[in-house]
Formats: sequence, structure tokens, C-alpha cells
Amino acid sequence: MVLELLQKLKNKHFLSLAGNGVMSVLGMLNMIILYRALSVASIGMWVFFLSILLLVDTFRSGFLTTAFIKFYAGASESRKLEVIGSTWFIGGAITIILMLLNVPAYLFLPYVKNPSMVLFVEWFGIIYLASLPSFLASCVVQAEQRFDQLLMIRFLSQGIFIFFVIIMAFTNSANLQNIIYAYLGGAVVTSLFTILIGWSKISAFKYRTRPCIKEVFDFGKYSVGTTLGSNLFGTSNTMIINFMLGPAALAVFNLGQRLMEIIEIPLRSFAATGMPELSAAYNAGDKAQVIETMKKYTGLITIVLLPACVGAVILADVAIKIIGGSKYVDSEAANIMRLFMTFALLYPLDRFFALTLDVIHQPKINFIKVLVMLVASVTASSLGILITGSIYGVAIAGVVPIVIGIAISYWGLNRFKPFKIWDVFVTGYKEFQTLAKVYWLKIAK
Repeated sequence: MVLELLQKLKNKHFLSLAGNGVMSVLGMLNMIILYRALSVASIGMWVFFLSILLLVDTFRSGFLTTAFIKFYAGASESRKLEVIGSTWFIGGAITIILMLLNVPAYLFLPYVKNPSMVLFVEWFGIIYLASLPSFLASCVVQAEQRFDQLLMIRFLSQGIFIFFVIIMAFTNSANLQNIIYAYLGGAVVTSLFTILIGWSKISAFKYRTRPCIKEVFDFGKYSVGTTLGSNLFGTSNTMIINFMLGPAALAVFNLGQRLMEIIEIPLRSFAATGMPELSAAYNAGDKAQVIETMKKYTGLITIVLLPACVGAVILADVAIKIIGGSKYVDSEAANIMRLFMTFALLYPLDRFFALTLDVIHQPKINFIKVLVMLVASVTASSLGILITGSIYGVAIAGVVPIVIGIAISYWGLNRFKPFKIWDVFVTGYKEFQTLAKVYWLKIAK
């Protein structure tokens, strides 16, 4: 019965959503274990270390992910090989350059007092290199809309990491250094797997061409700024809280926003399935279809997220106790979660407006927009802490850059093809009704 139901529901949207759901559950499990195995201060240092690591990794992923999918989706087989080989060249060059830049930083380790920064400088280079093949494999399978393979790549990496964390928890050996070993182990095994099974397509390196490298590079130089700036929102908050309020406050803030995964799961899932569809419509010269597809995805996700946001606000205290344990029950974590969930319904507009700007070859607007949003975020968060003296100020300030981003993106998209924001929700509601009827009929058969 269950297998028959899954077979009926099996499509790219379901696979992408299920994949992100599974990964979020694994990530939540890992967080639950770490929050109980480490002290509040140690958790804060781990969050700081991981935030900086993922921020630097964003330089590579931001440069290549969107550009690769845009030029790969719907291309001929020879063109695909050219794009893969050229992307491998750029990805390898970025990795080597950042590793070389890490060398002089390593020499200054004796003068670095922050233990999280010490861990980052020590381990960034090898982790960055180890994750290159699995990163490029993820780009390939996402562009081919093989979300079952994408799930396997992510599951292997996260699963190995969690396996080692569980062992550390049971053997009372959990510390920052051992967590790094576990993280590296997951990256190495996953990359070797993607190379051996052929998903990374490293053999296509020989098909790289100078014109294609330039084409991907020219697009990527804007998309990397957009992605890097977007990720700087979270990282800048991490730094501001860490240096203004301390690692313990950072641990509480991170716990409070952890259940934002409820929002990120469908956003990542539908962005992964929607981008190839948007790109195909744009490459066909159909402006109306581009905007219609964007409205469909944005409105549908907003409607789907509404009950999840309401439920999260109501059950915030229960969620915080389950994830963080009793020592966080009387902290600000639950209210931080409520604040984030209150304006989370704006996220689909921001995410899909930005994604569509990239697809219609307007990454420059996205880049400028993100810079404005970043300045607004840093300013608002800093003022928020100065005014409230707590992490509440950062949470409340989070709505400022989102509203600014939506306004700028809306202006940019209206230059391409005019539409009204309200139409997004109308289209989404109609799409929700259609899908609900289709799946109900499938389940009833």
C-alpha cells in the first residue's frame, strides 16, 4: 500500500521535496545530538566555525551552480560536455586559489586567539579540496533533474557525519576537533563515491573550451556576488552576535532559527525543480511563460507554508525543548523562532524573484540588490542589539533586508514583463487547487 502510494506520487517535485526533507531531518538529528553533547559555549564556537566555512564555500557554489544549470539545461550533448569540462576548470581554479590564500593565514596561527578561527584556518583547505568532486556532481544531477541521485549524494555526506557524531556522543569523545574529523570524513567518502560512479563527470574536463569558460565565468562573476551576499546575511549576524554578545548568545540564536528548515525545505526543493523550467521558457523566448512559471512556484509555496508557519509559532516551546534540551527552555530561543516564523512567508517572494532575475540574465540587478540588503541587514542588526541589548534586536531586524530585496527584485522583473504581486498569490492558489485534486485522485485509485 505504502509503496503503491509512493509510486503514484513519484515525480521531480516529490523527489526534490522528499530529498530536502530527509536531509533536514538528518541535520536536525545531528543538531539535537550536538546540543546535548557539547557545552553552550562550544556549540557557539562550532556554529561560528561552520558559518565561516560555508560562507567561503559559497564563493565556489555561488560562482558555478546557477551558471552551470543555466547553460547545461536543455543543451545538446556536445554542449553539455563543453559546459561540464569548463565548469570543472573554473571550480578547480577557484579551489586551488583559495587553498593558496589559506597558506599565509596558516603561518599566522600562533597570533590567532579565537579557537573557531584556528580550526577554520587549519582545516579549510583540505575540506574545500575534498568536497570539490561531490559539489560538481551535485550540479550535474540537479541540472539533469535526477533528484534521486542528488538525495544519495547529500545523504551519504550527511549520514557519515552523523554516524561519527553519534559514536562520539555515546563514547563521550565529542569535541570540536573530532567533529572536524567527522565532517572531513563525510566529504572525502562522498567525493570518492561520485567519482567512481561517474556522477562527477570528471572525464569531461578534456572538453573544456576557452569561449565556454569565459561564458560561465562572465555569468558567475555576478551570481557569486549575489549568493555570497545572501549568505553573508546569516554570517554577518553570526559575527555580530559572537563579538557583541558572546558565543553563548550565538548558540541560543542559532537554536531559535534552526526550525527555519521548515521554510527552507520547500524553498530549496522547488527552486531546484523550478530553475530548469524557468530556463527552458527563457531560452525559448517566452517571456509570459517565464513570469507565469515564477508566479506558479512562488504562490504555491507561500500557500503551502502558511499552516507550517502558524504551527511553528504555536509549538515553538515544544520544538526548542526537543532540539536543544531542557537547558534552553527558559532562554530566548522560542521567541526568536516565533519572530522568524512571523515574516517567513515573505521568503518565497524574495527567493523566486531573485532566481527569475538570474534566469532572465539579470544577475547584475541581483548583485546590486544583495549589496543593498547586506548593508541594511548589518546596520539593522547592529542597531537592534544596541537598542534591545539582546538577540531579539537581530531577529526583529531580519525583516528589513527581505522587504528591500523583494521591492528591488519586483522592479527588475517588471522591466522584463509587467505583473502585479497579488497575481502571484492568485496563481499559486489556483495551482494548489489543481495539484490537490490531481494527487487526491491518484491516492483514491
